Amino acid sequence: MSKKTHKKLAKQVKRMRNFVTQLYRDDPKSLLNYKQIAARLDLNDAVDKQVLIAVLEALVKDELLKEAARGKFCWVGPIQELDGIIMFNRRGMAFVEIAGQPQDVLIPEHFTGKAFHEDRVLIRLSTGKKGARQKGKVVEVIDRARESFPCVLNQHEKHFFAVPDNQRMATDFYVPSKLLNGAKPGDKVVVKFEEWENTKMNPIASVEHILGRPGDMRAEGDAILAQFGFPLQFPVEVEDACKEIDRSVSDKEVAKRKDVRPILTFTIDPDDAKDFDDALSFETLENGNHLIGVHIADVTHYVTPGSTIENEAQNRATSVYLVDRVIPMLPETLSNELCSLRPHEDKFTFSAMFEMDKKANILSTWIGKTVIHSDHRFTYDDVQKILESGNGTHSEELKTVNDLAKILRSQRMENGAIAFEKIEVKFRLDDNKKPIDVFFKVQKDAHKLIEEFMLLANKAVAIKVAKKQSESDKVKTFVYRIHDQPDPIKLKELGQFVGRFGYKVDLGAPQKIATSINEMLQQVKGKPEQNIVEMLTIRTMAKAEYSPNNIGHFGLSFPFYSHFTSPIRRYPDMMAHRLLYSYLEGGKSVAEEPIDRLCKHSGIMERKAADAERQSTKLYQVLYMQEAVGEIFDGVISGATEWGVFVEITENKCEGMVRLRDIDGDYYFYDQKNMSIVGQRTKTTIQLGQKVRVKVEAADIENRRINLKIV
Repeated sequence: MSKKTHKKLAKQVKRMRNFVTQLYRDDPKSLLNYKQIAARLDLNDAVDKQVLIAVLEALVKDELLKEAARGKFCWVGPIQELDGIIMFNRRGMAFVEIAGQPQDVLIPEHFTGKAFHEDRVLIRLSTGKKGARQKGKVVEVIDRARESFPCVLNQHEKHFFAVPDNQRMATDFYVPSKLLNGAKPGDKVVVKFEEWENTKMNPIASVEHILGRPGDMRAEGDAILAQFGFPLQFPVEVEDACKEIDRSVSDKEVAKRKDVRPILTFTIDPDDAKDFDDALSFETLENGNHLIGVHIADVTHYVTPGSTIENEAQNRATSVYLVDRVIPMLPETLSNELCSLRPHEDKFTFSAMFEMDKKANILSTWIGKTVIHSDHRFTYDDVQKILESGNGTHSEELKTVNDLAKILRSQRMENGAIAFEKIEVKFRLDDNKKPIDVFFKVQKDAHKLIEEFMLLANKAVAIKVAKKQSESDKVKTFVYRIHDQPDPIKLKELGQFVGRFGYKVDLGAPQKIATSINEMLQQVKGKPEQNIVEMLTIRTMAKAEYSPNNIGHFGLSFPFYSHFTSPIRRYPDMMAHRLLYSYLEGGKSVAEEPIDRLCKHSGIMERKAADAERQSTKLYQVLYMQEAVGEIFDGVISGATEWGVFVEITENKCEGMVRLRDIDGDYYFYDQKNMSIVGQRTKTTIQLGQKVRVKVEAADIENRRINLKIV
């Protein structure tokens, strides 16, 4: 048997063992024979059945199963075994989050086994003192969170070790010289985990990609992508499949659609945008009402279920927006060319068209496939100048659309929507992608105009699917963007915190909560504590998710809401397009389980993309502040931990850390209850929102860290 075949079989046995043990752990009192187990695991393949027999024999030998009756097995192993996601801290200790348990389980450093950060693991709970924190040990890795890791390659004597970028990785990798693949000591690389036979030794890995040298911005950006599991390029077969797509706007296909090419249509996007996935059309009707069309790139016309392009988009689930580049969900052939609603080109779209009166009352809605022709490409700055001056291309139409958008926004606020307008930090880069300036992106009328009509379209398609035609109808399966009400405990903590600054949060009914939060966000504008208060308010909110089970969207105050308007960069929008079109054509409701699974995957990838984007911003903040080492700035305390306080520099919003041991005058400790730092002797308190002056001590690119000292 070849080594490759042996490894494949070992993986198959391990996977089968996981399935069988999980089956019995879910129902430890089960008494099942071989055929019943095979049926429950849906095994039809002869090889899988042979593997199952071997696994059952091994579990009996390991005294986890017992043949209680002839051919029937019951579980006799420990039932105090639980599975969850393991999260390491920087000191090597770990915690496992168990679904349904209020507190995670502590895993001491020498009991973490072969687990890496964020793996799904099986743990065995240990017996301890009554009332003490629950502890456990890892007995098995069920599923690896990732197989590839960005590292820096080091050499010790004749041996090579890859040191992970992620400081939560509790071990380095040993790289045999035959698996270096051309990498040299000091290179930034991506290594692929190979095996870990003995926990007393380092896990073995091979070099998969050579990214460059530490400090090189391209290499650092690639490392961030690798850290969160985003591919660095599209597979060749995906690029080849794109070349085969029919690019024509055929008369046959146009005949199937509403032709809105004669109607004035335009796009409004950032000045550096390349993928235009939405456009607006405007027409004044004979009755004096306005017909506003929201037109979205018809991505699913080109990307078919089961295709290589579809599978790649499904795996990625989202585009990733780093400071210096965009990693698209779809290859550029689609995202920047074929599906992009570029000016003066006919394009296939999926549209929601609204007849509205002058008070923004919606008199009728039409949803369906269209063909459009964009007459003009506006940037946000273009539109803002036209709105402010009253002059420019299509100024009358833009003014009317903006007036309608303002009414829609006002209605949303009155209905209890929450108005977050967090300041976004952006960098101006030179030709070498180095940051030369920081500026703040603030939402103006041009941004809000587009936002309101995208929200309107997203809401309209959700209502279209969710609305039953009769009492006997079943609600069809769909992809909703849901947002639960905030946790009362977190709300109470927020109220206590903002109370220190003289603000109040009404903890009564949902409508009052939203209204009081809006009032507070309005009052805090322009104040030093604005960013911290807004950040903590966002953290108080539940996380928005994708789900086929609709509970409404608290933050927007919409009972029905979906994501329909960005299929070029979000996979759930592609799902929504497919389902919506099927139902418009009279199709039956699809099964909920596959949609729910894809919703969960999309949510995971969305969070990973957000983390990658934050890391990219942090990297560029560090690079920008390298020129400011030794300088003193005004700042605000933006966070506190057991090892230090975070300070946001007022001038440029860059955030650094002051270690507790570097604060002069006392020994400081972290007061978790009050989210503050307290001097042991003097009782001096440093708390969130407090103004300080800090000196930039260092800007460390490799660790993406700005070190500060309070002066």
